[in-house]
Amino acid sequence: QVQLVESGGGLVQAGDSLRLSCAASGRTFSRPAMAWFRQVPGKEREFVFVAAISWSGAFTSYADSVKGRFTISRQSANNTVWLQMNSLKPEDTAVYYCAASKGIVVHMDFHEYDDWGRGTQVTVSS
Repeated sequence: QVQLVESGGGLVQAGDSLRLSCAASGRTFSRPAMAWFRQVPGKEREFVFVAAISWSGAFTSYADSVKGRFTISRQSANNTVWLQMNSLKPEDTAVYYCAASKGIVVHMDFHEYDDWGRGTQVTVSS
Protein backbone atom coordinates (compact mmCIF):
# COMPACT_ATOMS: atom_id res chain seq x y z
CA GLN A 1 0.00 0.00 0.00
CA VAL A 2 1.19 3.49 -0.86
CA GLN A 3 -0.29 6.72 0.41
CA LEU A 4 -0.16 9.81 -1.77
CA VAL A 5 -0.82 13.37 -0.64
CA GLU A 6 -0.99 16.26 -3.09
CA SER A 7 -0.46 19.91 -2.27
CA GLY A 8 0.21 23.21 -3.98
CA GLY A 9 -3.05 23.89 -5.74
CA GLY A 10 -4.80 27.23 -5.66
CA LEU A 11 -6.44 30.08 -7.54
CA VAL A 12 -4.25 31.90 -10.04
CA GLN A 13 -4.61 34.09 -13.10
CA ALA A 14 -3.94 33.05 -16.66
CA GLY A 15 -0.20 33.15 -17.36
CA ASP A 16 0.78 32.44 -13.77
CA SER A 17 2.67 29.42 -12.46
CA LEU A 18 2.01 26.81 -9.80
CA ARG A 19 4.05 23.93 -8.45
CA LEU A 20 2.20 20.85 -7.29
CA SER A 21 3.81 18.36 -4.92
CA CYS A 22 2.99 14.73 -4.24
CA ALA A 23 4.37 13.15 -1.10
CA ALA A 24 4.42 9.36 -1.12
CA SER A 25 4.71 7.09 1.90
CA GLY A 26 4.54 3.37 2.51
CA ARG A 27 5.93 0.80 0.07
CA THR A 28 7.07 3.42 -2.41
CA PHE A 29 9.76 1.15 -3.86
CA SER A 30 6.94 -1.00 -5.25
CA ARG A 31 5.57 1.93 -7.28
CA PRO A 32 8.28 2.94 -9.75
CA ALA A 33 6.18 4.92 -12.20
CA MET A 34 4.33 8.04 -11.05
CA ALA A 35 1.96 10.35 -12.84
CA TRP A 36 -0.37 13.31 -12.66
CA PHE A 37 -3.93 13.22 -13.93
CA ARG A 38 -6.71 15.77 -13.77
CA GLN A 39 -10.47 15.84 -13.63
CA VAL A 40 -12.26 18.76 -15.15
CA PRO A 41 -15.53 20.23 -13.86
CA GLY A 42 -18.52 18.28 -15.08
CA LYS A 43 -16.42 15.25 -16.00
CA GLU A 44 -15.78 13.76 -12.60
CA ARG A 45 -15.57 10.20 -13.93
CA GLU A 46 -12.83 10.98 -16.41
CA PHE A 47 -9.17 11.06 -15.42
CA VAL A 48 -7.22 12.98 -18.05
CA PHE A 49 -3.53 12.21 -18.36
CA VAL A 50 -1.17 15.12 -17.70
CA ALA A 51 2.35 13.75 -17.20
CA ALA A 52 4.24 10.68 -16.02
CA ILE A 53 7.77 9.86 -14.90
CA SER A 54 9.85 6.75 -14.37
CA TRP A 55 11.59 5.82 -11.14
CA SER A 56 14.93 7.27 -12.21
CA GLY A 57 13.39 10.30 -13.83
CA ALA A 58 15.04 9.42 -17.12
CA PHE A 59 11.75 8.81 -18.89
CA THR A 60 8.87 11.28 -18.95
CA SER A 61 5.68 11.60 -20.92
CA TYR A 62 3.35 14.56 -21.37
CA ALA A 63 -0.09 15.21 -22.75
CA ASP A 64 0.06 17.35 -25.90
CA SER A 65 -1.98 20.04 -24.18
CA VAL A 66 0.72 20.67 -21.56
CA LYS A 67 3.95 20.03 -23.48
CA GLY A 68 6.33 22.95 -23.17
CA ARG A 69 4.39 24.40 -20.21
CA PHE A 70 4.43 21.66 -17.55
CA THR A 71 7.41 19.74 -16.17
CA ILE A 72 7.24 16.60 -14.06
CA SER A 73 10.14 15.69 -11.81
CA ARG A 74 10.84 13.51 -8.82
CA GLN A 75 13.27 12.84 -6.05
CA SER A 76 13.01 9.17 -5.26
CA ALA A 77 15.15 9.53 -2.15
CA ASN A 78 12.40 11.44 -0.37
CA ASN A 79 9.51 9.99 -2.32
CA THR A 80 8.33 13.27 -3.81
CA VAL A 81 7.01 14.06 -7.26
CA TRP A 82 6.44 17.59 -8.51
CA LEU A 83 4.50 19.13 -11.36
CA GLN A 84 5.73 22.57 -12.35
CA MET A 85 2.98 24.33 -14.26
CA ASN A 86 3.85 27.49 -16.19
CA SER A 87 1.81 29.70 -18.50
CA LEU A 88 -1.40 28.40 -17.00
CA LYS A 89 -4.61 28.69 -18.99
CA PRO A 90 -8.24 28.68 -17.87
CA GLU A 91 -8.63 25.26 -19.50
CA ASP A 92 -6.08 23.90 -17.02
CA THR A 93 -8.68 24.35 -14.29
CA ALA A 94 -9.24 20.93 -12.72
CA VAL A 95 -8.61 18.76 -9.71
CA TYR A 96 -5.11 17.33 -10.07
CA TYR A 97 -4.37 13.83 -8.82
CA CYS A 98 -1.10 12.09 -8.16
CA ALA A 99 -0.98 8.39 -9.08
CA ALA A 100 1.48 5.53 -8.60
CA SER A 101 1.94 2.39 -10.67
CA LYS A 102 3.41 -1.02 -9.84
CA GLY A 103 4.81 -1.10 -13.36
CA ILE A 104 8.08 0.37 -14.50
CA VAL A 105 6.73 1.72 -17.76
CA VAL A 106 5.17 5.18 -17.77
CA HIS A 107 1.59 4.98 -19.00
CA MET A 108 -0.99 7.49 -20.13
CA ASP A 109 -3.90 5.21 -19.22
CA PHE A 110 -5.23 5.78 -15.71
CA HIS A 111 -6.16 2.09 -15.46
CA GLU A 112 -2.42 1.31 -15.19
CA TYR A 113 -2.11 3.12 -11.87
CA ASP A 114 -2.73 1.46 -8.55
CA ASP A 115 -2.72 4.18 -5.92
CA TRP A 116 -4.22 7.65 -5.95
CA GLY A 117 -4.16 10.74 -3.83
CA ARG A 118 -7.23 12.79 -2.96
CA GLY A 119 -6.41 15.57 -5.35
CA THR A 120 -5.68 19.28 -5.20
CA GLN A 121 -7.79 21.96 -6.88
CA VAL A 122 -6.23 24.24 -9.47
CA THR A 123 -8.33 27.14 -10.71
CA VAL A 124 -7.08 29.48 -13.41
CA SER A 125 -9.05 32.68 -14.00
CA SER A 126 -8.98 34.55 -17.29
